[in-house]
Amino acid sequence: MKIFIFINSLAGGGAERVTATLANYWARAQWDVTIVTLAPQSEDFYALDPAVKRIAMDMAGDSANVLDGLLQNFRRVFALRKLIRQHRPDAVMAMMSTPNVLLAFASWGISSICAVGSERCYPPHFPLAKMWHVLRQRMYGRLHAVVALTQESAKWIKSHSNARHIPVIPNPVVWPMPNNAPRIDPGKLCDPEKKVLLAVGRLSREKGFGILINAFSKLAARHDDWNLVILGEGPERAGLQKQIDESALGSKVLMPGIAGNVGEWYSRADLFAMSSLYEGFPNALAEALAHGLPAVSFDCDTGPRDIIRHEVDGLLVSLGSEAELLGALDRLMKDGDARAALAARASDARERFSIEKVARMWEQLFIEGRTAARLGTDGRPAPAAREGVSS
Repeated sequence: MKIFIFINSLAGGGAERVTATLANYWARAQWDVTIVTLAPQSEDFYALDPAVKRIAMDMAGDSANVLDGLLQNFRRVFALRKLIRQHRPDAVMAMMSTPNVLLAFASWGISSICAVGSERCYPPHFPLAKMWHVLRQRMYGRLHAVVALTQESAKWIKSHSNARHIPVIPNPVVWPMPNNAPRIDPGKLCDPEKKVLLAVGRLSREKGFGILINAFSKLAARHDDWNLVILGEGPERAGLQKQIDESALGSKVLMPGIAGNVGEWYSRADLFAMSSLYEGFPNALAEALAHGLPAVSFDCDTGPRDIIRHEVDGLLVSLGSEAELLGALDRLMKDGDARAALAARASDARERFSIEKVARMWEQLFIEGRTAARLGTDGRPAPAAREGVSS
């Protein structure tokens, strides 16, 4: 199959990482895969298989005003349409809201092309500017399908756009994870006699690390054999470090930065914590489970309840409740048998979210779309498929 994947950039980020993962998988399966970005190739962060082709449109950037924005987006639509006509892929998939809208315009009227959009977050958490919101409402129906990561997202898209088909396809988990730079050696940073409570994510407000640190500060004395390690970087570093220092946790809570070898950290850790106030589909949580790491997470919208099976491979606690988070962490930090029981089932995530399983969901969607395009139908799926694909 010949496929285009259209995305703003391949800079660091969840959607970009999934794009690279799927592109590499399909390229190794002998597909003809091209990634098309608005941003220049110099911004690429993720490694691609040599067989993956790259087209950088170099048409990113902010607009000076509304008129300039309209002109820039007209140029983007016509440039993407030209590429589609020139290369004639079997399917084009877009990643994220604005690329979805641009693809809906660019593919309009081109026969035999399966055009698929995908929302990579829960849309209410990242509201669009008014113009893009209206375009999303009116243009999603021009696509064969718009993929959602969770059932909650699918319901929102259904009620806020004219999308015809909204399957649910989770992000894939790569296991074992490759090691990339920068490498932070767990063996050098952590005392081998200490257990590790691990958290991974951008140091930003929505990740709730301040709540996690506060909960851990109340547990540190009774669990002297545990350290908290938070991997990531972001604008909240200074504030979080101040919180750590004021709580006299300098030797107990570590924030070593971004690690390209996060898989080694999952393997080193004894328990995973996610304190996010909201998520789309938290890759780190699924990766932790795939590494056999039991997890405690806020039951935020959206993602954790689609990944953690409560009391099976982890624990879900009420959103924002520091008391419940503290209680769940305390329960598992002091009970090695309970952690082991959850860990034994956590690795099921390797199959539940395997790249093979997720790729098959996408492939079936492309086949349906190509068939509909050739037949000139409206692309509506069978009733069962319209209900979404669960993980």
